[in-house]
Amino acid sequence: MIRWLGAVVGYVFFRFPGAIVGFLLGSLLDNMTVRKGGSFQQVFQQQQRDHVTPADFELNLLSLASLVIKADGSVNQSELDYVRKYFVQAYGRERANATFKVFNEVIKKRQVSAQNICTLLRQRTRYESRLQILHFLFSIANADGHVTDSEVREINEIARYLGVQVRDFESIKAMFFKNPDSAYKILEIDRTASISEIKAAYRTMAKKYHPDKLQHMDEAYQKGAQEKFQKVQDAYEQLQKERGF
Repeated sequence: MIRWLGAVVGYVFFRFPGAIVGFLLGSLLDNMTVRKGGSFQQVFQQQQRDHVTPADFELNLLSLASLVIKADGSVNQSELDYVRKYFVQAYGRERANATFKVFNEVIKKRQVSAQNICTLLRQRTRYESRLQILHFLFSIANADGHVTDSEVREINEIARYLGVQVRDFESIKAMFFKNPDSAYKILEIDRTASISEIKAAYRTMAKKYHPDKLQHMDEAYQKGAQEKFQKVQDAYEQLQKERGF
């Protein structure tokens, strides 16, 4: 019932795209007890500070997730489930519920702007954290076993707004697309790279994606960082076998 009410609200305010976001939030809130009370205004005022508070970050992360989920014009249940599970595991059910409800209030008044959100995050979060945001968004898109072209375009736009370098975007993207060049792209090198260049690239990428760089973030994010780091290890081991070193 809640999900369909959310869809109606979204349709009234934003027509079709908004209806999808409304359905998204209704689905996230289904079967969950929403905490009563709390100051939505306080959460939004925190955006004016010179750093991103946990409440800011969670709200912005959910906003970006909603853009990826509706990128292809439909709502996939697997992707909804992935986001719901992630937020509950990362922040606990009560805190996740509060974030979902605050976001639901936001979309009644304004359209989600990737550029505005990413400008804020770019100014107030570490580069390593922004790389992990991309990994999280690709994980959402891949929750149904397939990342569509429209989802890639949406995440690519978010990456540009976040100030993520093209090679870093391609590296994370390659973790979700298996092809002959994936290992090279993950390590940010060309197929013509020498063995010494492969080894140097591995050391660089292992350092860049090491989970220790995200110790300041929640456990769920650190787990995602470990998955990203493992992809670098796998890519290097694959090239070791292919090149025989």
